[in-house]
Amino acid sequence: MTDASSSHLAAELAPKGRLRAAINFGNSVLAQQDPAGGPPRGVSAELARELARRLGVGIDYVTFDAAGKVVEAGKTGLWDIAFLAVDPVRAAGIDFTAPYVVIEGVYVVPKDSKLDTVADVDRDGVRVAVAQGSAYDLYLTRALKHATLVRQPSGPEALDMFVRDRLEAAAGVRQPIAAFAQAHPDTRLIPGRFMAIEQAMGTVKGREAGIAYLRSFIEEMKASGFVARALEASGQGDASVAPPA
Repeated sequence: MTDASSSHLAAELAPKGRLRAAINFGNSVLAQQDPAGGPPRGVSAELARELARRLGVGIDYVTFDAAGKVVEAGKTGLWDIAFLAVDPVRAAGIDFTAPYVVIEGVYVVPKDSKLDTVADVDRDGVRVAVAQGSAYDLYLTRALKHATLVRQPSGPEALDMFVRDRLEAAAGVRQPIAAFAQAHPDTRLIPGRFMAIEQAMGTVKGREAGIAYLRSFIEEMKASGFVARALEASGQGDASVAPPA
């Protein structure tokens, strides 16, 4: 990238002079807090740092504990780029790249539950705990015809409600849901997935040169092994790098 093109893109993607990157700690596959209080860790933070380096600007992290809160903050201009699952509802206000990571949405149920398959969950009387505004909340809102979604502001709060209120199921991203089930032997995962969650980089609509650059940037980061290395380095090597767009 030439100095001129870098300057033009920086003006579009980081109009305040520093790249404000929304980081969602609610998805532990993509981002993790540094226990020592340092900058965020994980593949999304690494991608943001590399993008800022290429644009020749500093970086500021705007952190959240749930994807729905990232989306709402974008409506008031609190960030320049974000890392979110692609969804038609979100695409009304955000332009997305192709995905860089694909993860799975899964269900956890009480160990003695009669719900054994993904299809079993969509029954009258079944209450499913979800994080409000998450990719799986948006998807299940469209997909479930009989079960009822019960929302909390974040994934951990949804799981707490699942246990406390003895709900029939909870939905979430495979890795944290599997860790939850391992820590709660009175629960179990339902085999299979109810959705593939395509994680992408996004920016607010109207930045035509910016989104075009971000799309090529993400393809390069996948092809070069950058995404795979960042996942491995952050202990998320079991997550799948998305195929080329």
